[in-house]
Amino acid sequence: MPTTTRRIHVQAAGDNVLTEGMQQIQRELKLPDAFPPEVEAAAARAAAQPRLPELDRTDISFVTIDPPESMDLDQALHVEHIDNGYRVHYAIADVAAFVTAGDAVDIEANRRGETLYGADAKIPLHPKVLSEGATSLLPDQLRPALLWTIELDTAGAIATIDVRRARVKSRAKLDYAGVQQRIDTGNADPMWTVLREIGELRKQCEQARGGVSLPLPEQEIRVDNGQWTLSFRARLAVEDWNEQISLLTGMAAAQLMVQAKVGLLRTLPEPDPRDIARLRITAKALGIDWPDATNYPDFIRSLDPSKDAHVAMLTTSTTVLRGAGYVAFNGTLPAQPMQSAIAAEYTHATAPLRRLVDRYTGEACIALCAKQPVPDWVLAALPGLPATMQASGHRASQYEKAVLDLAEAAVLAPRVGESFAGAIVEVSGADPHKGVVIVRDPAIEASVSSTSPLPLGADVTVKLIEADPIKRVTRFELDVSGNESQ
Repeated sequence: MPTTTRRIHVQAAGDNVLTEGMQQIQRELKLPDAFPPEVEAAAARAAAQPRLPELDRTDISFVTIDPPESMDLDQALHVEHIDNGYRVHYAIADVAAFVTAGDAVDIEANRRGETLYGADAKIPLHPKVLSEGATSLLPDQLRPALLWTIELDTAGAIATIDVRRARVKSRAKLDYAGVQQRIDTGNADPMWTVLREIGELRKQCEQARGGVSLPLPEQEIRVDNGQWTLSFRARLAVEDWNEQISLLTGMAAAQLMVQAKVGLLRTLPEPDPRDIARLRITAKALGIDWPDATNYPDFIRSLDPSKDAHVAMLTTSTTVLRGAGYVAFNGTLPAQPMQSAIAAEYTHATAPLRRLVDRYTGEACIALCAKQPVPDWVLAALPGLPATMQASGHRASQYEKAVLDLAEAAVLAPRVGESFAGAIVEVSGADPHKGVVIVRDPAIEASVSSTSPLPLGADVTVKLIEADPIKRVTRFELDVSGNESQ
């Protein structure tokens, strides 16, 4: 399942509000800072002594595609036509070729759980000598990898799955915007045409299963001449196609583990009907048509992430993704194994540099494909991994929310006292005078209050009464005069 978080990219000049605010957030949440010296030393030793596998697949013309600033490159890709469909080669960074269960790097990674992202302040899972160096699939570097080979039929369905250790070498470090531009101008490598075919077929498979993806755009903040602005960047088509390869691999990994009745799944219960009902109210408030006969997945597919109102709708739609978690199993399948948004069994297996659990699922799949027992160190860790990842996920959510609150307050700080067009999308059950408003420009969701009960689902005018970057608070109140004139 694609992440529902929004990574913030900051392009600021001559303003330190965000930097100071980020430091304050990290202190408040007691987030990890620098790695202990013994962890850095162990990582440096490991980086100098990788365990390279015998199988050499440097003949495969892998490339990586990521945001341009990324250096922790988990995945390298190559796709091609075959007689009866398609072949996907997906190389995943082999963290276990450097990190041993119980060593200093492993213990610290289990304490952190995942990389935390907030603005330009990244708190990595592993020391950079590994995550941005020896383990990362950087171009023109020999690297150990978990090489997934997945063959698809002409409809995009999985035909065969294999994963094994191999030596690989990426040919190029590419970024989404650059690749999309070459595709649009007809100058791209033919491989991207194959990726487009696979991506579109996999989206058709998703639709047939009843799955749904939220194509949330990235939020960008700029400071020009002291003026803060906030906008959303719509996702590029190549991002969606590439994402389908990651989802495909996670489903393939889940299939291997479910068949063997051992491993760990990423689960999500079916949406609460009350949440779907609330989303219909939000759609009406935002002026987006949602016919009664259209189900939730098909409605989401109809949205256009380039439109501000649709961005707000997509953001609000994350409320139906409540209850995501992990479940470990050994010998007996879990009672609820499904990831409802994907409408299939699924696991995280493609980002071991940034997420702890992926190292363990990858190792389980390597063993299962080789028809070998899952390593004891993996089996020993499985029962505790769901709690570890739940804690790190909660910490990541707190961090993201705090950063978003900071950024939104900074954007709106010069505009206190101004009125904005918005829509009431939530009213507190405890106090009908308090709720949540979506402001269309800039696209922000914030608290709102009124001396009278808030009109749920109504278009309103709200006045900004507080936007404090220090406290990370943004508050609106219903603009009585503005609403009387409507």
